[in-house]
Amino acid sequence: MSGTMDDAGTGQPWGIPPSGYRLPSETRVGRVRLEVADLDRSVRWYASVLGFELLEREGNEVALGAAGIPLVELQERPGATSVHRRPRLGLYHYAVLLPDRPSLGRFVLHLRDLGESVGAADHLVSEALYLWDPDGLGVEVYADRPREAWRHRDREIEMATDPLDLAAVAEAGRGAPWKGMPPGTTIGHVHLHVGDLEQAASFYHDRLGLDKVVWSYPGALFLSAGGYHHHLGINTWAGPVPAAGEGDARLLEWELLVPEPADVREALASSGAPGQDAGSAEASDGIVRDPWGTALRLSPMRRPSETSK
Repeated sequence: MSGTMDDAGTGQPWGIPPSGYRLPSETRVGRVRLEVADLDRSVRWYASVLGFELLEREGNEVALGAAGIPLVELQERPGATSVHRRPRLGLYHYAVLLPDRPSLGRFVLHLRDLGESVGAADHLVSEALYLWDPDGLGVEVYADRPREAWRHRDREIEMATDPLDLAAVAEAGRGAPWKGMPPGTTIGHVHLHVGDLEQAASFYHDRLGLDKVVWSYPGALFLSAGGYHHHLGINTWAGPVPAAGEGDARLLEWELLVPEPADVREALASSGAPGQDAGSAEASDGIVRDPWGTALRLSPMRRPSETSK
């Protein structure tokens, strides 16, 4: 991967940039906020299975994370309906990115010890495991392959859903015990069910300013900033179903972090629509909603002293 400008002037050898506003290349995913039916049940699962730390609890909300960094926030709504086998527009899964393959291998061995049900896939750019929390909300846990190993064709990153060599991944994790989510763990991407790909692309690509990076995957589109394989996946695999509502366990919001408050204001101005919570000129962050009501918070990147708040 050279740092020279390519023939499309994007500074990377793949992807289709938007024609107008474009998110900064440093953009990354921040926290996800979920609504669950039973907070105690969810906290037990997120701690024992995923290995998250409980960082803060206040009333019906908790913050969970790794190495003191908040990554997942849970809000309890007693009686919220599980989405097991009941797809809704909104969250397909959110994805926890581990810092390296040995960490993923230790997680594989941990899940085997627990007897936890898991799906798995080799996406060429990454190796991934798939789980479902007690409310049926999808969680991916994955590790990236080095960027120099990613392949691309005609400006499109090559991704697939191939069988994962679980034995090889597990072998990479031998020699050290699983001690929970390791330092360097982040939320790598979010994947959403949407009602229409063209309408979703109009919002997330044309208005919000994410690059298209994978567009020939059946029924799906993957978008990112800075040449990543995807910060956002969108698909129509759920079919004609309603959007997740107040009575459902669901994604309440997800977050994109941009370098500076000025970047937040520019992104909100480009993506916001009348009546949306785009914040004031003085606000440091703000929320926009896609055509199906999924909330996206745009925030400036936190300084180290702010990450534990």
